[in-house]
Amino acid sequence: MRYYIADLHFFHGALNTGMDCRGFESAEQMNEYMIEKWNGKVRKQDEVIILGDVSFGKAEETNELLRRLNGHLYLIEGNHDRFSRNKKFDASRFVWIKPYAKIWDNKRRVVLCHYPILCYDGQYRLDRHGIPNVYMLYGHVHDTYDQRLIEQFQEITRNSKRLGMNGTERTIPSNLINCFCMYSDYTPLTLDEWIICDQNRRK
Repeated sequence: MRYYIADLHFFHGALNTGMDCRGFESAEQMNEYMIEKWNGKVRKQDEVIILGDVSFGKAEETNELLRRLNGHLYLIEGNHDRFSRNKKFDASRFVWIKPYAKIWDNKRRVVLCHYPILCYDGQYRLDRHGIPNVYMLYGHVHDTYDQRLIEQFQEITRNSKRLGMNGTERTIPSNLINCFCMYSDYTPLTLDEWIICDQNRRK
């Protein structure tokens, strides 16, 4: 099974009172809760792609924490992943570390970046049934005003029409999904689960 999640910010205690207002008593309590949620879902053979900002901690403590997480880990680097540039960081815990990637997930193309890409590669691509089959997964903006602006952009885009290659009018897909950890109660989700989570959150 493959899962995705963004902006865990392990060790970032300031997010309990500012920005996210996560409400934990300490960074330690937050870390333990997120580890519990992670390991309650992810098994050792599963894959988890972290869409940036996994840890605000130092290299050594980040190494120790990552060893406690189940699964094969992949990292799309975020702006707060400064530990990854420290010589004491054990990069072998990750299968790969990249700033950007494109992968396949159950015959769907997935564009991965820490930052939202409004006009992403493959946005107009359809499957043989005429259904959009490319998704752009991101993090970075948490649940902020920037996320509201992205949602407004998506609504405008989805309500717009253009002529297709065959001359018929069609709507424009906009399958951006913010995999912010608080949206899933700090639990990594599959692509299908994120699609449902995103739809339910916008109702």
